[in-house]
Amino acid sequence: MSDQTSSFKGKIISAVILLSAVLLLVYVVNLNEQTPQTEDAYVDANRIDVVSQVQGKIAKMNVQDNQSVKAGDVLFVIDPEPYRLRLAQAQAQLASLEQQIILTQRGVNAQRFGAQGVNEGVAAAEAQLKLATATVARLEPLHAKEYVTSDQLDVANTKKIEAGIAVQRARTAAQQATASISGTDALQAQLVGAQAAVASAKYDLAHTEVRAPFNGRVINLTTAAGEFSSPSKPIFTLIDTRHWYVVANFRETELQKIRDGDVAKIRLMNDPKRVYSAKVHGIGFGVHAEDSAHIAGMPYVSRKLNWVHVAQRFPVRLLLDNPEPATAFRIGLSASVLIDPSHQ
Repeated sequence: MSDQTSSFKGKIISAVILLSAVLLLVYVVNLNEQTPQTEDAYVDANRIDVVSQVQGKIAKMNVQDNQSVKAGDVLFVIDPEPYRLRLAQAQAQLASLEQQIILTQRGVNAQRFGAQGVNEGVAAAEAQLKLATATVARLEPLHAKEYVTSDQLDVANTKKIEAGIAVQRARTAAQQATASISGTDALQAQLVGAQAAVASAKYDLAHTEVRAPFNGRVINLTTAAGEFSSPSKPIFTLIDTRHWYVVANFRETELQKIRDGDVAKIRLMNDPKRVYSAKVHGIGFGVHAEDSAHIAGMPYVSRKLNWVHVAQRFPVRLLLDNPEPATAFRIGLSASVLIDPSHQ
């Protein structure tokens, strides 16, 4: 009887254990469905290739590889002497042109004064013609009554004709004087170009000092002073350390449970005991599938199990809330991500 009892109890215990395992499995599956998680994640940050906007020999390198820098720090200096000389030349050309405009304007002013005097001569000639015409008009009735002689009338007509000729000559001279007035329009147009040349030279000279656009960290620096730099040649890479991200690859079946703003817990492999808080900052809308044609600019996620149909994974970008200490973060660090959609 005791053996039967023991056997019965053993079956009950086995059943309880099996039921507990099933319930635990159901709980874990349900928890995983409600809180998407993945260990296929890595640390990332925005970064730029640092290049000089002007070309020339690097005269001074102020940073070292992996050095932390602040916004506005001078990273390196291009030899400024050629650009100082170019600025001096542009300024000299501008000053010469400005002086030429001043001298030309003086000549223009003199021409205008001369034209004004000729125009005043036209007015005087027209006044003489008007007086001579009035004189002839007054003498003609008197001549008809023989109050004046024919010689007097002839003299008046001659003065009238001469006054008319003088008016024509004065008007022609006025037209010539007006037409001969030059201007500074062409020089003014050249002045705009000279001013632009000076501004351009100042701009180039200012950019011989390459400064950090944001707080960051220098990486991949393999260049020293003396190297020739050009706008098409990156000198090193600068990581934007103001914001750190974790890119987590989730299965396509989990994407519908993830929304922008969802809170996530992040653990880094280099310090798994520390938990960081982050928020979903963007969900990928496209990847390059292995069995499709190459699409430039699309992130590539490899399918590791090629002999079965594996759910495609999409990158989800998470922004870390307080990435401290900053020295703990490096691009490419492995991470695990747990998203809690209930805390949007």
